[in-house]
Amino acid sequence: MVDKKRVLILCTGNSARSQMAEGLLRHDAGDRFTVDSAGTKPSAVRPEAITVMEEVGIDITPHRSKHVDEFVGQDFDYVLTVCDNAKESCPVFFGKATRLHHSFNDPAAVEGSDAERLGAFRKVRDELRAYLNRFPQSD
Repeated sequence: MVDKKRVLILCTGNSARSQMAEGLLRHDAGDRFTVDSAGTKPSAVRPEAITVMEEVGIDITPHRSKHVDEFVGQDFDYVLTVCDNAKESCPVFFGKATRLHHSFNDPAAVEGSDAERLGAFRKVRDELRAYLNRFPQSD
């Protein structure tokens, strides 16, 4: 059995970007990685994130928004930050973890019709998937 690498994906609210990234990486590379996500100011998983993930066959309804403090003292191989705020306020207790950062637009900040908001979530979902498909070679 291959030893899976542990990955923690961080964002501010742990409500959209990091939740979608967790679902995508688990779905696409769960044979290689054990994946968690957390936020520096957790809130709740956005319904739009659940909807656009269902569109690609990934169910994140069991996910919950978690505070980064839940992972204090745990060892990770990789810590990915997917927003600038999380990068700036990310605790440095993750030991020897390789830290990677790539900022994605916050789809939750988009105002407009349901269709416009869902479009923003789809765009970020697809950008996350493209980024994670290159992981761990990502920048």
